[in-house]
Amino acid sequence: MAELSDIITSKVRIKILELFFSNPKEMYHVRGIVREIKEEINAVRRELSHLEANGILKKEQRGNRVYYWVRSDHPLYGDFVGMVSKTTGLGKTIVDNKNKIGKVLYVMFSGKFARRKDRKTDDQVDILVVGDVVLPELATLIRLEESKRGKEINYTVMSKDEFDFRKKRRDPFLLGILSGSRTMIIGDEEELVG
Repeated sequence: MAELSDIITSKVRIKILELFFSNPKEMYHVRGIVREIKEEINAVRRELSHLEANGILKKEQRGNRVYYWVRSDHPLYGDFVGMVSKTTGLGKTIVDNKNKIGKVLYVMFSGKFARRKDRKTDDQVDILVVGDVVLPELATLIRLEESKRGKEINYTVMSKDEFDFRKKRRDPFLLGILSGSRTMIIGDEEELVG
């Protein structure tokens, strides 16, 4: 599995991108970032300046602190969220344990889940998993993430046959999942939706 370090050579920049895009709603001040990623302050400042100059982050002075946050209007915003979702947290855990989980064809995170936004309704699914899945293995991984996030994760598992049947019948539950924004963790989005 490719990591961000295969594409981006600065390890400080990778840590900053992972911090910001795994929590895209958060604002961070410089010293807070230094504490979170455990890197030297000058290296952090240099990378923050670079990311801000390229329009990925925005900054604002408040008192004696400078705060940074992600620009959701950046053209690569969704791409960064997708990359970080696959290389950190639950996405990385699922990819790393793919063989233990079973024969997984697709794993999709809802856009709100990947961006750490709250669900608006109880019936919205955070994660869709399609394939021959070992449920206890998947449930263990999800419970670990629930304890980290401090909230319940709503997930649905379907076999390939059930998924195809429901998609062919235009099942409202499945269409509701597929019509929302999503981040693919495993599998091809065109095959999933097509």
